[in-house]
Amino acid sequence: MKSKPLLLLFAMLVLIEIAPAQNRTENSSVQTETAQTSIESRKERKKHKKALRDLSKQSDPILENTWDQPDTLIADTLPVNTWQTSSATEDSIRIDSTQTDTLAKRPGFFRRFYNYFADSNEDKTLTKKLDFSIIGGPHYSSSTKLGLGIVAAGLYRVDRNDLSIPPSTVSLFGDVTTSGFYLLGISGTTLFKSAKYRLSFNTYFFSFPSAFWGIGYDNATYGKAGTYKRLQNQVKVDFSYRIAKNFYIGANASFNYVEGVKFSDISMLNGQDKMTINTGVGVFLEFDSRDFIPSPFRGVYLKLDQRFFPTFMGNKSNFTRTEFTGDVYTRLWKGAILAYDLHGMFHSGDTPWTMLALMGGSKRMRGYYEGRYRDKNLIETQLELRQKIYGRNGIAVWVGAGNVFPSFREFNWSQTLPNYGIGYRWEFKKRVNVRLDYGFGKKGQNGFMFSINEAF
Repeated sequence: MKSKPLLLLFAMLVLIEIAPAQNRTENSSVQTETAQTSIESRKERKKHKKALRDLSKQSDPILENTWDQPDTLIADTLPVNTWQTSSATEDSIRIDSTQTDTLAKRPGFFRRFYNYFADSNEDKTLTKKLDFSIIGGPHYSSSTKLGLGIVAAGLYRVDRNDLSIPPSTVSLFGDVTTSGFYLLGISGTTLFKSAKYRLSFNTYFFSFPSAFWGIGYDNATYGKAGTYKRLQNQVKVDFSYRIAKNFYIGANASFNYVEGVKFSDISMLNGQDKMTINTGVGVFLEFDSRDFIPSPFRGVYLKLDQRFFPTFMGNKSNFTRTEFTGDVYTRLWKGAILAYDLHGMFHSGDTPWTMLALMGGSKRMRGYYEGRYRDKNLIETQLELRQKIYGRNGIAVWVGAGNVFPSFREFNWSQTLPNYGIGYRWEFKKRVNVRLDYGFGKKGQNGFMFSINEAF
């Protein structure tokens, strides 16, 4: 999937880092002028009070002890011409201050753009119920053509009094292209009080004019791709309970609707249905010592997930899925994080073509066309170095490998596929990165990805 990114989004993000602090200077100037006028006003009032004291010493019955009364009474007893002058002065100050404030609240488009992103990475979860921001940018690829991607991130705290646990997260993502591809989804993790309970969710739907090589390594490597349109909706929910420090046990549920239409060669399905609906439930065990889920600096994450898809839940056939994830994160030097990921997905039973393990995408084996390599089983791994270079900017480089196979007896080391790539990171929210990745694979396969949060 040969592609190239446009540089508009990159240029806008870098400009934010070097944008002048002119707005802060103007605000400071306005605050200084306002404070100065306030001081002058107080000095004027003191002069009036001193004049009243002098008059009171002459035992004027009207003004006696008036200087000890509130300012409203002082105003009533001042000579008319003096009070009118003071009132005019204060009215003038109010008008000037109002005009200055009005001018300060009307920055230009680019100033508003800078201001919007300049402090978007500050943690505002203690003052806002939801700290939420949106960013978008254009992209281009040979498969989806010219498109516009939009991502949004939100941080929030269920318990603002407990700062020992990181904020909860929610991400929205969308994409639309000139080829007819569109995508809309939402994902996130909610940490309840003391992080004893956790709720993770991921749901999306998309329509994708796609390519299909069939099933297995040989078809994907040597076969000719057919075309079809893929319509898919997915909902997945995980709920976990902490049984000991960093140890969790949980249950999950998932729903998948996939329909393929307009196949150029329907024989590639080997007689399987074009449309499938699969519902599953499962249990899992987790060990999680990561300091922050979307972008860990340190820690270990292990998950063993067993899922069941029985016929009594509406599935056409019985099958199971076993999935393992192992991630490790460590600091190397200032601003550098080394991250390692191992992932495996294994199926048993009569698994439909829509539920097979797919290689490629925006998280693993980046650069491969997602779904070109598909089979009942998959193993993949990657090692990534993330380096912060300046302010909110960073880069990442990675290497990886993966293999798809029908059974462990038919596993072939020579069919292992290489992967490597480079990416740019910009801290959109507090420790929530927007990432632009360019990955490379075997025989010229490559792809550009625009997404939010780290790949793993």
